[in-house]
Amino acid sequence: MADESAGLRQDGCTAPIRSRRTPCPLETSLYAPVKAFLENLGFSAKGEICGCDVVAIRDGEEVRVVVAELKTSFNLELVLQGVERSAACDEVWLAVRASTKGRDRDRRALKLCRMTGLGLLSVLPDGRVEIIVSPEPWKPRPDRKRRSRLVAEHRRRQGDPTSGGSTRRPIMTAYRQQALACAVALSLSPARPRDLKAVTPDAPKILQGNVYGWFERIERGIYGLSDGGRAALVHWADALPKQQAAE
Repeated sequence: MADESAGLRQDGCTAPIRSRRTPCPLETSLYAPVKAFLENLGFSAKGEICGCDVVAIRDGEEVRVVVAELKTSFNLELVLQGVERSAACDEVWLAVRASTKGRDRDRRALKLCRMTGLGLLSVLPDGRVEIIVSPEPWKPRPDRKRRSRLVAEHRRRQGDPTSGGSTRRPIMTAYRQQALACAVALSLSPARPRDLKAVTPDAPKILQGNVYGWFERIERGIYGLSDGGRAALVHWADALPKQQAAE
């Protein structure tokens, strides 16, 4: 049996040398299609100039310089290379081998290219080049609704109860804080929703919605604390206001 630990192929692939059925694709295989793409736009393209995979120049009243960086798949290193090259040229294209489920089809990756002003090319198996993102200055369309939600949540949230980057515990949102305030009040005695407006103005909506299952209707218009609500007060004891926790 062939030795599978014979080492790396000369092209840098980690597959055993003995197998040549699925060779690792090379970045150089993207060069000819990308060169042809740029030359069809009127540029003169050459490879490996001053650390750039492709440099293309179009003469005219003002010389236009384009840089293309090649990778077999979309990754952060490719984006960083593009950003670094952008100060020395008029346009930067990132070129990757076409995929169906890779990062080059990820909406977030495409948005990143637009935000950084980088173009993205997809090189198909038959050598055709598809423009995924054009290298144009990009300004996001204002999302006023989302902006309003951010401002409202920031202002309604009491203190700073959740550290940024937290993943192991539910986020202490303003809504959860208000629900806990209602739970603390109901732990003392059942009450009507309007009686808890002094605790939080959204008390009627919170009790009737009962998102967390902390409340129960004892009788018409009267709410009390469920077993889940009592458990929540224990679980979230460290997040309760000191005066409420003391009670």
